Amino acid sequence: MFARTSLATLMALAGAAPVLAEEVNVYSLRQPELVQPLFDLFTQKTGIAVNVAYVEKGMVERLVSEGGRSPADLVMTVDIARLAQVVAAGVTQPVVSEVLAANIPAEFRDPGNQWFGLTTRARIVYASKDRVADGEVTTYEDLADPKWRGRICTRPGTHDYNLGLMAAMIEHHGADYAKEWATGLRANLARKPEGNDRAQVKSIWAGECDISLGNTYYMGEMLADPEQAEWANAVRIVYPVFENGGTHMNVSGVAMTKAAPNHEAALKLMEFLSSDEAQKVYAETNHEFPVKPGVERSALVASWGDFTPDNLNLMDVARARPEALKLMEEVNFDG
Repeated sequence: MFARTSLATLMALAGAAPVLAEEVNVYSLRQPELVQPLFDLFTQKTGIAVNVAYVEKGMVERLVSEGGRSPADLVMTVDIARLAQVVAAGVTQPVVSEVLAANIPAEFRDPGNQWFGLTTRARIVYASKDRVADGEVTTYEDLADPKWRGRICTRPGTHDYNLGLMAAMIEHHGADYAKEWATGLRANLARKPEGNDRAQVKSIWAGECDISLGNTYYMGEMLADPEQAEWANAVRIVYPVFENGGTHMNVSGVAMTKAAPNHEAALKLMEFLSSDEAQKVYAETNHEFPVKPGVERSALVASWGDFTPDNLNLMDVARARPEALKLMEEVNFDG
């Protein structure tokens, strides 16, 4: 069910003729608290209601099953592989918009205009302030070095965020190297991979490990939570790089469904999400990196330091994901 059910939807379900009110229906993998402020602002500015269904699993299957009857206008998700998966399933449509083309750099949108990045995030290392010296962590490759034996925590290797990193490792060095790297990383784990990125920082705070993999924005979320702030203050953010590249990046993004019963209103929402105003909300509220050039990171995010983003094509990373999953399973990373 959508988080908000408009009068038009209720009347349609009752068999009555819908009223002429604009709305947009969104299937979102993003947590509701991360996107609702943006939708509320959009409704305030345009009068267009946004109805959100939080779909944690099976989004592609759901859209395929619904086909042309789908009520969804837009899909919002995280991770380039998931965006590519939605497009590959044939449930999206190309969107031609001068606004989106101007606001979103080419490297953060699909060449066929099927998906558009809205924010970026870096996959970084959280390091103990007490037990890891400045400059001790520099590259992703180094995480497989035996010097880290029993000192690393991470969420499951088969999670999308870690599969994205593994796919990038494949693109940089090839499958054989990536498999050897994953084997070394697994040998360095302090415990079985489990929990989310914040749980790993808690483990560092508790002394169970010294470094962990995580996405940047979780630092902001932890600092905003009275209980978790203590965990966050026990670590610092380190931006590792690939030996022949930069810091691993990923995106959150949006795509318009092929069904899109509210096409024009949905396009307005897409364009709004790429605007200066919305990008600033992303930066300040979600602690993510804006995709639109000229929109500054929040003061908090900027305080984490500068870094060099990796230059791999995101669609190449997405295409390597099946191989990444296969290799993670072969080394029994989560076993």
